[in-house]
Amino acid sequence: MQTHSIFLSLAAASIAMATPAAAQDEGGDRVNMVIVYGDDEVQPPANADEIVVVARLPESERFRIPESLRFSSDPANTAWAERVEAFEFVGDFGALSCSPTGAAGYTGCTQELIDIAYGEKREASSVRFGQLIAEARAERLSTIDEDAAIRQAEVEAIEREYLERLERERAAPVGDETLDSPAATADREVEPLALPPES
Repeated sequence: MQTHSIFLSLAAASIAMATPAAAQDEGGDRVNMVIVYGDDEVQPPANADEIVVVARLPESERFRIPESLRFSSDPANTAWAERVEAFEFVGDFGALSCSPTGAAGYTGCTQELIDIAYGEKREASSVRFGQLIAEARAERLSTIDEDAAIRQAEVEAIEREYLERLERERAAPVGDETLDSPAATADREVEPLALPPES
């Protein structure tokens, strides 16, 4: 029985910890990322409340292994040009050299890892969904001001038309008399609104 209560308390704690992440997802736009080959149509079609980011690849890539999995880091697959380039740094030691020899040779290893990571990121030919999402969101937001201005103009036109009609109705004569005559204003009484009987 004690293990059952421990299990329930762990489950409740995991649900409580997952709640902020779920709350963060509610506020943003719904994004659907799709890879399309050649001239194929995008499936499923986009809804009005979601952003569909389409990565269109050439038809020749349809049945190939994804580019990120085509290459191996096995030393046997290293090109000779890269091996020769590696030999250039054999004598490099000392501070900021990422070398086990010399004074403070270890200090350059972090910078070397950062440079390698940024180089891979800069030269990667894989699909950058984050950039595509940002472009789609910017394109969507670029038309919001235009649409709002159009809707505002339509609403103002409707209001203006309504006010003009009201003025025309007020200025129109009632029967044989005009609204401006004192007899017409004295005879007219405003009737209160009839309320339905209470049940």
